[in-house]
Amino acid sequence: MPSIGPYTLPSAVILAPMAGVTDRPFRQLCRRMGAGLVVGEMVSANPDLRDTRKSKLRLDHSGEPEPVSVQIAGGDPQLLADCARENVRNGAQIIDINMGCPAKKVCKKAAGSALMKDEALVKDILYTVVEAVDVPVTLKMRTGWCPENRNAVRIAEMAERAGIKAVAVHGRTRACKYQNTVEYDTIRDVKSSISIPVFANGDIDHPQKAARVMDYTGADGVLIGRAAQGRPWIFREINHYLETGQVMPAPEPNEVLTLLLEHLETLYDFYGEYMGIRIARKHVGWYLQSFDSQNSFRRQFNQIESRTGQGEAILQFFRENKNIQDFAA
Repeated sequence: MPSIGPYTLPSAVILAPMAGVTDRPFRQLCRRMGAGLVVGEMVSANPDLRDTRKSKLRLDHSGEPEPVSVQIAGGDPQLLADCARENVRNGAQIIDINMGCPAKKVCKKAAGSALMKDEALVKDILYTVVEAVDVPVTLKMRTGWCPENRNAVRIAEMAERAGIKAVAVHGRTRACKYQNTVEYDTIRDVKSSISIPVFANGDIDHPQKAARVMDYTGADGVLIGRAAQGRPWIFREINHYLETGQVMPAPEPNEVLTLLLEHLETLYDFYGEYMGIRIARKHVGWYLQSFDSQNSFRRQFNQIESRTGQGEAILQFFRENKNIQDFAA
């Protein structure tokens, strides 16, 4: 199994950080389902944003198993270093630097994948953050700024020299966002150029794909992002396939129902009932998207304003749909 600094991960399958998704309830659920590491939502290095309710919730790691990994984002080396130190004081055991987010609101502030355009700044950030903390620092990046400007190999080599302990590569450039074919060739080139662990990311949505990508790229593991939304059992499915070469049966409807209801309860408890109800809506949409193809249930569900009402609606949905097991696969 791959190691990050002193931490040997129990699985090579990692939950990728996703803003608005990988909150504490979802991270804990994915760890239960077999994720070897879960990375928290992106935390801004801007000190003016650290005291907001949203930031404070993102910094809550109560009850999480080790190692606790926190992703930081920004474009100023010293602010990123300060943010890393603060998160370590708050319990972070791994600091992950975001150079992979393609969102406009992040890139326009010269953060996320926009940083890859300025290699001198990248170098400054890497060295400054690594020197600021005594915990492992990792890097998540893309393959470059645009298809004509792929520099992932150079930045990976720079990262290793700076003391970065692992690199995750989303196999697209910033310009490609989430479109076009994933560049597994570039991830393979990164892996062959450095000796620290490399994790492959991008369109890995089932166990066989995870195994093929690891075999082709030589990656030490994979990051699962959007494929885990509404399907947290994907981690145990990939683990099972990597260990046995066999496809694990889809979860039984009763297990899916139990997981979904437990997930919603943790959202209500974590965010409070008002916000929990609203955040629950997108998760329920993801859980049921393969079955509720016309979104008819989701439209009705999104009108419900109580936790009791949400739970009753889900129970009724499962009772009325006898072939619910079809969507879990």
